[in-house]
Amino acid sequence: MAGPRVVIIGAGVVGAALADELSSRGWTELTVVDQGPLPATGGSSSHAPGLVFQANPSKTMTELARYTVEKLSTLDVDGQPCFLQVGGLEVATTPERLTDLRRRHGWLTSWGVEGRLVDPDACLALHPLLNRDRVLGGLLVPTDGLAKAVLAVEAQLRAARARGVRLLERHEVLDIRTEADDTTDGDRVTAVVTDRGEIPADLVVCCAGIWGPKVARMVGMSLPLTPLAHQLAWTGPLPALAGQTEEAVRPILRHQDADLYYRDRHDRLGIGFYGHRPMPVSADDIAPVDSSPDMPSVLRFTADDFAEAWTETQSLLPATRDAKVEEGINGLFSFTTDGMPLLGPSPDVKGFWVAEAVWVTHSAGVGRAMAEWLVDGHCSSFDLHACDVNRFEPHQLAPAYVLARDCRNFVEVYDILHPLEPAGAPRPLRTSPFHVRERELGAFFLEASGWERPQWYEANEPLLDRWDIPVPGDWAARMWSPIVGAEALATREGVALYDMSALKRLEVSGRGAAAFLQRLTTSDVDKSVGSVTYTLMLDENGGIRSDITVARLARRRFQIGANGNLDLDWFTRHLPADGSVAVRDITAGTCCIGLWGPKAREVLQPLADADFSNEGLRYFRARSAHIGAVPVTALRLSYVGELGWELYTGADMGLKLWDTLWEAAQPYGGIAAGRGAFNSLRLEKGYRAFGTDMGHEHDPYEAGLGFAVKTGKGDFIGRAALERRAADVRRRLTCLTIDDPGAVVMGKEPVYDGDRPVGYVTSAAYGYTIGKGIAYAWLPAELATPGRALDIGYFDLRIAAVVAEEPLFDPGMRRLRGLAGDAR
Repeated sequence: MAGPRVVIIGAGVVGAALADELSSRGWTELTVVDQGPLPATGGSSSHAPGLVFQANPSKTMTELARYTVEKLSTLDVDGQPCFLQVGGLEVATTPERLTDLRRRHGWLTSWGVEGRLVDPDACLALHPLLNRDRVLGGLLVPTDGLAKAVLAVEAQLRAARARGVRLLERHEVLDIRTEADDTTDGDRVTAVVTDRGEIPADLVVCCAGIWGPKVARMVGMSLPLTPLAHQLAWTGPLPALAGQTEEAVRPILRHQDADLYYRDRHDRLGIGFYGHRPMPVSADDIAPVDSSPDMPSVLRFTADDFAEAWTETQSLLPATRDAKVEEGINGLFSFTTDGMPLLGPSPDVKGFWVAEAVWVTHSAGVGRAMAEWLVDGHCSSFDLHACDVNRFEPHQLAPAYVLARDCRNFVEVYDILHPLEPAGAPRPLRTSPFHVRERELGAFFLEASGWERPQWYEANEPLLDRWDIPVPGDWAARMWSPIVGAEALATREGVALYDMSALKRLEVSGRGAAAFLQRLTTSDVDKSVGSVTYTLMLDENGGIRSDITVARLARRRFQIGANGNLDLDWFTRHLPADGSVAVRDITAGTCCIGLWGPKAREVLQPLADADFSNEGLRYFRARSAHIGAVPVTALRLSYVGELGWELYTGADMGLKLWDTLWEAAQPYGGIAAGRGAFNSLRLEKGYRAFGTDMGHEHDPYEAGLGFAVKTGKGDFIGRAALERRAADVRRRLTCLTIDDPGAVVMGKEPVYDGDRPVGYVTSAAYGYTIGKGIAYAWLPAELATPGRALDIGYFDLRIAAVVAEEPLFDPGMRRLRGLAGDAR
């Protein structure tokens, strides 16, 4: 098949990789267009230093990098290799960095990449230029190396051209033509307009890199991307490297304590520096190729900004003391607000796609991922939910927000960041109606989708007199307080208010709403008014796109508890063309309190004008009511495993709802509780979190969510693939418990069976009710047997863990259903 007419804008490492991958899958009606000369077009790829380090806290990013290494290692241009696999060495010069290298080694082990920790002598043997007195240890990844970006572009474009792909250099894109699309309310692409004519197109993929925001605006799309200058300098010849004929013989080197990296170039060294001030540039201000003296992505080197880097380099690598910095650039690279790429289709213009904010490290992997997505309708090799360009909330596209967060990510690119590290300015952005009360109670806030969300409340410190809360190790004790444990136990014994306003809320309505939701979900949601259903949404490959709750509030109106903007995007893309269904984001205009605990009914019933008894409102049912003067929609759900309700009202009445419930809860010892307690309680109950415990790469049976699949209801997206996958479950999301109260892990740690790494941790917390640490982990199915002894790699420790039956708390569901009895 020739495939649709595709125009790829940008012939850097991403555009070249995509052209190669698409054409290898039979799509040959491809045109690659770039304003510069091929293969060095003048963008970031043309000056990229080429360092490929695979260690990353994101499994997806590591896998994209691994594929890039594997592919580029097979490519050459007239005998010149496109990848020099010299290995990668990260060194520590502080105890904190040495500890962090152990964490990074854990990521590599979790994601299946070879790496090993090495002592200072081994570091010196690997890289003899190092100052032995400065180095405390290192992390070696033998498969890392140097990507020759321009050669990689040429090799992949040659392969694409041989399959019939058309390459157009020196064609500046001026506009993208669109016309009304008969199947949607939006437009669709028809052509790319260049200074040398129009190119007809059914699909346009923007791989323009630092020009990406400018190109995307041609179809009215905002990209949260900022080009920032990054310093790269080259020394003159080093006597210690005299006679080195090969371009690189030593591992690429990172000195992240000082925001530095190094690479060989024959008898010279390249020095990259992230420690200088952020230097953002607007995509509109980047010079055209023909008017730039060197290349548009290269700005004048600012020597003053590099002074600190040179001083530190001479200390770490004494051989450089006899050399000088002979050349340097401030090269432009793309940064995003969360450090992840921007991949996927436009939400408004059919046929316009982006593959942006991708560095050389991940380029070939992204090329493959995008090719699969375009050809098959989904990506089967990588879980791209964290890279999807449609993941952002509206405020995250505001220019001021984008600039501030992109600059922060530049500053923090080599920093040691805790997984719960709160975001910096601009904050606060989104606050619930309860925020004023939460501040009065001394809330410690973290951020969720821009919302200020309490992690715990200092006002609950007196609760510590009632319980002896175990203190975890140093890393887990950051962004933590023993109050978290007290709030969890207080919830189990009494009643607590949880701010659930950060939960995404959608309204689906219209005459076709029920059929629409039946098609998109795995459960039967076409039930009576007042029903609430936990269900999944799948892609065509049977992978989990999201888990949601669907509350039928009227015959033609449903409220959805969603995970984020990707769910809204998925719903919108699948709307029927006949206008029979409308989807609306109601999050900003509403708020939610979770009122949970064994005394929740004693608090709520006297306030209500409706029956909230077990018979009056059963588990997983919804109703409208008044709580005092406040109209609410009450859903009898509980993600902490206790009796209670999610209570929704308009934002205008939110504070009144809080005050009403708070006053009524005080005689019962009611408290406000934060996300730290919530996470502990939900893991005791075995509830999964999308994006943490599971994603697109997993199916319901692997994830322990087969109960949410109702094959008898008829067809739904992903059903056919799911039926195939159900017969071959090779891995399972598994509950592990840890006896040592101080050994609380954080997630992403490797799991070992003896000395063999077999899986990785997803969510983890201490279970204050059960008195054990809890870690959910992906394991081979044959190891997911209760009682099986395993180990978790945590920094330089091995923590003993045991596979446990789940749920750990209330297996008979008595607490949730408001029945008496011991839940443990």
